[in-house]
Amino acid sequence: MTLIHTALLSLRRNLMRSILTTLGIIIGISAVIVMFALGEGAQRQVEDQIKSLGTNVLMVRAGPNKSGGAKQAVGNVNKLEMSDVVAIKNDITEVVYAGASNSGQAQVVWGNQNWSTSILGTNTDYIQASNWIISEGEMFSENDVRSGAKVALMGHTVAAALFGDPQFAVGEIVRVNKVPITIVGLLQSKGQDLRGFDQDDTLIMPITTSNRRVLGRSGSNVNKVNRLTLAVDEPQNMDYVSEEVERLLNQRHRVPIGQTSPFDVMNLSAMLSTRAEANRVFSMLLAGVAGVSLLVGGIGVMNIMLVSVTERTREIGLRMAVGAKPKHILIQFLIESITLCIIGALMGVLLSLLAVVIMQYWVGWEMALSVTIITISVMGTALIGIGFGFYPAYKAASLDPIEALRYE
Repeated sequence: MTLIHTALLSLRRNLMRSILTTLGIIIGISAVIVMFALGEGAQRQVEDQIKSLGTNVLMVRAGPNKSGGAKQAVGNVNKLEMSDVVAIKNDITEVVYAGASNSGQAQVVWGNQNWSTSILGTNTDYIQASNWIISEGEMFSENDVRSGAKVALMGHTVAAALFGDPQFAVGEIVRVNKVPITIVGLLQSKGQDLRGFDQDDTLIMPITTSNRRVLGRSGSNVNKVNRLTLAVDEPQNMDYVSEEVERLLNQRHRVPIGQTSPFDVMNLSAMLSTRAEANRVFSMLLAGVAGVSLLVGGIGVMNIMLVSVTERTREIGLRMAVGAKPKHILIQFLIESITLCIIGALMGVLLSLLAVVIMQYWVGWEMALSVTIITISVMGTALIGIGFGFYPAYKAASLDPIEALRYE
């Protein structure tokens, strides 16, 4: 304790110099913690998006026919149909849910309130495949899909805009393009999707209702589908199912052998995993750059400790003359170095907490503090204090008492 007290007195004697010395440590620690918080926040955001999309999900879209790598005429476009959904569900046993969906935009009116939102026409499998959860009310049935019942599920954003409290939405009748629609269920909030769009700003209804009554489709377009969402039983079957779906659709739509398939089968989980890995690598790179400032801070500590040894040469000689051993001098200067680094680390942690609060709540960036990273950073700083403080401490302990006393 005496050595620690002596070290603190020495640092206090040159307070301004001690503060300036710790700046490198403060900036380094805060930068490392903030960079890891950013990376962890981005990682959690991706994980939440994966959960919101559903596990083991394939998305299928149709596009123009291609010949020799070039798209054909605009009119020559393959379109998915409800019969494709039935065929996939029946022929590919690994597909647990085969969801179909069409989308459009419409004005939703309730009383004197109105809101422009996304209209999503689906079958019941889509709700399961896309991992939608009904928080209030109930799901519309297959019978509702077959009969084109005027019912719908409402997202939180729409419900809040129309009713104030989303809990009031269930049982209410809204008008969508002048069609009265009964809200039978409230969807649990999902947040943003891959493109940054609000997934809760939606009204989901039977696909027959949206096509025939709300979106105004007629003739052959009534049974057309914009997108398929398929839930696969096991992760290891994703690639196999992807190939089988493409093969089946090419066969059903008579795509010539050798011609590039007009159907895009996308593995959303794989896309998000790739994005998560990119975020992780980028975060580590930023943390490495931030770690360089810690190294610079450590060099600053070593430099100031060397200056301190030079200034206190006579003091060191006097201590040795009255019985202090080299190990006592070594420990004293090491404690001073470690104390400088620890103080800088603690101030850096406080600065990083402030930065996280500002960036998360004022700027709106996703952040996630890690106690483990903070602990490792502080312990690492103590090691920096030992590593960069050892040479000055060793130099002080190696002084000859007589020469030290003669030093001017």
